[in-house]
Amino acid sequence: MIDSLIEKDIALFLYLNNLGTIHWDSFWLILTNKFTAIPLYLVLLYITYKQFGLKKTMVLVLFIATLILVSDQTSNLFKTSFKRLRPCHTDEIANLCRLVGNRCGGLYSYFSAHAANSMAIVVFFSLALKFKSKFIVYLLFIWAILVGYSRIYIGVHFPLDILTGMFFGIVYGLLFYKLFTAFSNKFIA
Repeated sequence: MIDSLIEKDIALFLYLNNLGTIHWDSFWLILTNKFTAIPLYLVLLYITYKQFGLKKTMVLVLFIATLILVSDQTSNLFKTSFKRLRPCHTDEIANLCRLVGNRCGGLYSYFSAHAANSMAIVVFFSLALKFKSKFIVYLLFIWAILVGYSRIYIGVHFPLDILTGMFFGIVYGLLFYKLFTAFSNKFIA
């Protein structure tokens, strides 16, 4: 059963990864770069400040920092526990996949911290800011999904790595939102 799932995961990875073309490589490299999202984070921080004020925004920033730390370290724990090689480090398929940017990253892939972190941020902010426009929420989720897909496109993660990362991101985003809300209700006027 697990072998069959892994075979399908590899086949789907190869299919999706090989859809890429040199014309789109720069776009996906920019999207997958964690520093590219800084303007988005600054906008979310500004909206948070306008909605909550300085004190609650500072608390929110501490919760976000802890959220990312927990999400990221969970990914690292899984990677060192499962030891699933990244596609670009897997001898059987390394020559069949496109490695965009010539940087494979660490040895292990399961699960994607990029996918987990971006989804956790989207879930947390979507709940915390209670956007009046659902369009903004949809755009944030599309951004998180594209970040996850970018990891497949550039050749460093399998689809299961992305889906698992997104699952953990959703769970952690919900959990930290509930913790933030409980803390804010109890300690912040």
